[in-house]
Amino acid sequence: MSKLELLAPAGDMEKLETAFYFGADACYFAGKKWGLRAFSENFDNDSLAYYINYAHKLGKKAYITVNIQAHNSDFEGLEDYIHHLAKSGADALIVSDAGVMSLIKQVEPNMAIHLSTQACASNKYSAKFWADAGAKRIILARELSLTEIKEIRDYLPPEVELEAFVHGAMCISYSGRCLLSNYLTGRDSNRGQCVQACRWEYFITERSRLGQGEEYEIQQDDRSTYILNSKDLCMINYLDKMADAGVTSFKIEGRMKSAYYVANVVNVYRRALDEYEKNPAKFKADPARIVELEKCSHRRFTTGFCLGENDREYSESSTPVSTSTFIGIVKRVKGGYCFVEQRNRFKVGDKLEILSPTDTFNKTFIVEEMYNEAGERMDDANKVQEVIKLKVPYKLTPNDLLRMDKKE
Repeated sequence: MSKLELLAPAGDMEKLETAFYFGADACYFAGKKWGLRAFSENFDNDSLAYYINYAHKLGKKAYITVNIQAHNSDFEGLEDYIHHLAKSGADALIVSDAGVMSLIKQVEPNMAIHLSTQACASNKYSAKFWADAGAKRIILARELSLTEIKEIRDYLPPEVELEAFVHGAMCISYSGRCLLSNYLTGRDSNRGQCVQACRWEYFITERSRLGQGEEYEIQQDDRSTYILNSKDLCMINYLDKMADAGVTSFKIEGRMKSAYYVANVVNVYRRALDEYEKNPAKFKADPARIVELEKCSHRRFTTGFCLGENDREYSESSTPVSTSTFIGIVKRVKGGYCFVEQRNRFKVGDKLEILSPTDTFNKTFIVEEMYNEAGERMDDANKVQEVIKLKVPYKLTPNDLLRMDKKE
């Protein structure tokens, strides 16, 4: 069995460091241009080089997204950028546009190319076409069943890898090719500027009453729905079936999500993948994994098209929910105390839970004493990003996170 890869999103430096700390084997991230998440902080050229090297020092990989649907003007400066990524040691470039792919093959022929899901590789013939054109890895369209994925795997040369999304937000448009953002705001979703218009609330108007102000809100209940708003993909309990179908890279969506989201989701999938690889025959569904994933921002989960049941990916409220509140991130530890950068309010007497890749994972403790940066004892941590000295009965590590059950 090939080594399976857990691939995590990194919209900025904090998220990249968090993803690797919690067990991602690789991260995908972007420069300031040519990526499909222009509203993320992303990385300038110097930080791209730094964090590609950072990944390699950890024995991890760095994939850079160059996956816009390019127009003529987008090629200005692109050749120099490709040279910079190659010189910096990027492990692969994620590409959706044939022209961009052609340019990469011309100017940096040794650069590995991963075909973006935006290219809509939804059958074995298109996958083979892109492989013959030079794609080392095919990132599959999200509209495929596991049976179809297996057929694609069997049709391709063994050295061509398959990557598939396993978790995160889904687009209602085919493989993310959407024009809603363009039409409603003038911001081109296929060039990195999506405003997620599918998450907005919409109304319908009956034609004969058009102009009379009679609107009907499309609401989420037993009979009606936010028709453009998808559920979140979640394949945590089917990793064995995905591996059997030939997927070797398991991709998490979320470059626009928080560091807490990245930490929580990567942690769950890392533990599940380790469990699977340790004993594939004994891997089975575990409701506790879903409970854990529900602790960070999400919409209701779906398996999408993977199981061949065409579980409707829409029919969902536009407002994400979570069962826990992100409290803070551990910055350093000294003398039985940890120094936590606070993100949400908590008080003495609150019960906090630890999110960590270590064996302190999910252990809880009651806040009994804490101090501000001036060393003064305090009872209420209510200043965002204040560093708080906190007494914790467990051995924590920098980059561990603290959270609190919303029911507490």
